[in-house]
Amino acid sequence: MPQTTTLIIGGGAAGMTAAISKARRGEPVIILEKTAQLGKKILASGNGRCNLLNEQLDSSFYNPEARPLVNSVFSRFGRNEILNFFSELGLHYYSQGGRIFPFTNQAASVLKVLEMEIQRLGVKVEYGFDCLSIRKTQNGFSLQAADGRQQTGPSLILTGGGCTYPSFGSDGSGYKLAASLGHRIIKPIPSTVPLVVKDPFCHLLQGQRIIARAQSRIRDKAGTPVDGELLFTKYGLSGSLILDISQEISLAINRLNIKDVSLEIDLIPFIEPKQLETELLKRRKTGLSPEEMLTGILPNKLCMAFKQLFEKDNPAKAAAKLKNWRFEVSGTRGWNEAEFTAGGIDTGEIDPQTLESKLVKGLYLAGEVLDVNGVRGGYNLGWAWASGYIAGLN
Repeated sequence: MPQTTTLIIGGGAAGMTAAISKARRGEPVIILEKTAQLGKKILASGNGRCNLLNEQLDSSFYNPEARPLVNSVFSRFGRNEILNFFSELGLHYYSQGGRIFPFTNQAASVLKVLEMEIQRLGVKVEYGFDCLSIRKTQNGFSLQAADGRQQTGPSLILTGGGCTYPSFGSDGSGYKLAASLGHRIIKPIPSTVPLVVKDPFCHLLQGQRIIARAQSRIRDKAGTPVDGELLFTKYGLSGSLILDISQEISLAINRLNIKDVSLEIDLIPFIEPKQLETELLKRRKTGLSPEEMLTGILPNKLCMAFKQLFEKDNPAKAAAKLKNWRFEVSGTRGWNEAEFTAGGIDTGEIDPQTLESKLVKGLYLAGEVLDVNGVRGGYNLGWAWASGYIAGLN
């Protein structure tokens, strides 16, 4: 292999895009992928549909610490450039509620067009390369794999991913490699993740879904209300509503070790408090049984579960509880159930123009390995495509 070959650790969204960006300029590049396949997490994204990015791709949807870096990258490779990139690869796409998906509704289509371009450009891929160590040399970098293989090159792009879905290759090893080269790592925690709630109602109602509204309460400080689908599980709460609100809760519990964390959930957000109270008083006067009081308002299983409210409380008190049911949160689920990682390599140690490390010349970083995390809706993949492309370009 030529001594001028750029090494890329990680064959995910950022790594593949970086390889294409680099190889299109006629420069030799090799992807060193830990698993036996490129882009395994791409296949799992968007419930198998691959939410490519969002129509509103800007830094306000990312953690505050990362916004200067995100702004810099998106100013050169943002929404339009990403869409043009995929159009040139032959992928057709559509927008649904601001989220952009391939027309095939198959993540496999996204992965296939990337693989076709990698093959066309002659990018080498070495599979099963589990990088254990990186050594900075006079001429660049020397990499050692778990099975004894070695690779050397003048420059290195680290796109090792975060910690989510470790079976797909993202097990946090990229952080250890970056730390070995002197980089500061912001503690990675699971983000966009189901919550553990020890409440008998959760176990009783497991599998039930409703549309609800929730807000977090951390040490008596209320968060921003969020609407969405709530799913009761045997361990607690999930669904799009919980995933959207979970980041600030995970930060409090997993990074700040705060114990006083709860959720206040409006189980009937489509009826105003006074209107609900009036409706329940009317139903009580007609002689409905406790288990019939919420019929037509909530699913039948929930009507049965909440019948005790009408056995011991008057309709006004029951209405108040249903509009503000408090669940104490004891923790979050783990990396196998989290969609994203919050934390990673400190973005203050990265050149915002080139994505080169300020500490190690010739080292570039892209994707989820950096402390950049966006909300749900295509923002994290959007960052992966953009940062990978800019890292490869430089």
